Amino acid sequence: MITLTLYSRPGCHLCDEMKTVVERVVRSAPEPMTVEVVDISTDPELESRYGVEIPVLLVNGRKAVKYRVTERELTRMLRSRAGQAHGPGGSGGPGG
Repeated sequence: MITLTLYSRPGCHLCDEMKTVVERVVRSAPEPMTVEVVDISTDPELESRYGVEIPVLLVNGRKAVKYRVTERELTRMLRSRAGQAHGPGGSGGPGG
């Protein structure tokens, strides 16, 4: 299962836009996903970490995108992650 975490704050129009995109993609996804929306304004540490970057979307705990994402981009990203999670052994892993 893929877990999406959206860091946002109230009154943020970009956050509202990304939340809408995430909700649409999750509704049309073939596999179940968990979505958590985190209000950074209630946590000084999160506010410090993400305050100037919001909205920030994490996929399975890893920062995937900030500011904006289209439904097409997010769908492609999630398909890629699902393929890595369910694909046959021997995936390339991070290089570097």
